[in-house]
Amino acid sequence: MDRVNLYSDTQTRPTEGMRRAIAAAEVADEQRGLDPTVNALQERVAELLGHEAGLFLPSGTMCNAIALRLHIRPGGDAVLLDRTAHPMVAEAGGPAAVSGAFPQPLDGDGGIFTAQQVEAALAAPGDRYAPRSRLVSVEQTTNMGGGRVWPLATVHEVLAVARRHGLRAHLDGARLLNAVMASGVSAADYASGFDTAWLDFTKGLGAPVGAMLAGSRELIDEAWRYKQMWGGAMRQAGIVAAAGLYALDHHVERLAEDHARARRLAETLAAAGLPVDLQQVETNFVQLDVGPLGIPRNDALDRLRDDAGVLLSTTVHPTVVRAVTHLDVSDADVDEAGEAIPRALGVLARA
Repeated sequence: MDRVNLYSDTQTRPTEGMRRAIAAAEVADEQRGLDPTVNALQERVAELLGHEAGLFLPSGTMCNAIALRLHIRPGGDAVLLDRTAHPMVAEAGGPAAVSGAFPQPLDGDGGIFTAQQVEAALAAPGDRYAPRSRLVSVEQTTNMGGGRVWPLATVHEVLAVARRHGLRAHLDGARLLNAVMASGVSAADYASGFDTAWLDFTKGLGAPVGAMLAGSRELIDEAWRYKQMWGGAMRQAGIVAAAGLYALDHHVERLAEDHARARRLAETLAAAGLPVDLQQVETNFVQLDVGPLGIPRNDALDRLRDDAGVLLSTTVHPTVVRAVTHLDVSDADVDEAGEAIPRALGVLARA
């Protein structure tokens, strides 16, 4: 049976047009600042995010790692972020081990915390017992929170608290353009108020490699040191930067198609009686709670994969699985998944 791959939007493969752009890319030594395609991408994304400069990096995880190191003084500085944020659950302890950051998790709603929560979590001035509050990190859209979109007003409120207390602010924009397409708010409006922000090319945008960290010229110059130190410097990287440029030209508006397909899948599953909260389907994520069905999560994933030919993935919640639509998911795939998932889970529940 052909598989419907709803595991993650990291599963996309370069389109034919993107492959042609990769093959035709003009390249030179990126490490020396000579690669014209990398330079063009850096300038474009910096402008898109409302910052002075950009730095092309191999991955979004490296964007987070370098950004945290830029803002954190090793020796007890804390980063405030949601408990389900990527640096907490998917970076192998890197914030502490690599960047010297003490993670201070907040319990947000679907990955979105409030200014009041930030205020309450701050260490008291002069408190020598607590980690020093240094940085606030926002994830847009939320990953393990289910693809939820931070409202711009909430972003501004969190930033206001951070500034009032002398904290720096970082935007993990792995799926920022999904938020842009869902909300109509520009990327610069979301990102420009942060000290650093980044954009990923390998998720909904469909590129095979790469992410872009943006910030002030001074911060990006310092970020280059960590890129070099941690082995992220490259050579003729225009080959992969070309995929990022192509994605910005051709794959941004179409993110709305992913959102529409996720909504249709969610409505189909809910109509079949499966536990899906439609109010939480804001972008390209659909979360399905198999707990009320009496099915262990891993059993559900195995049944869907082996019998229904549908690949889903886990979340941090022990009974929730998720489906993620993306560039390689068609209307026919959504129709097939909408029929196969209820059938497979119904058989398993009855068993």
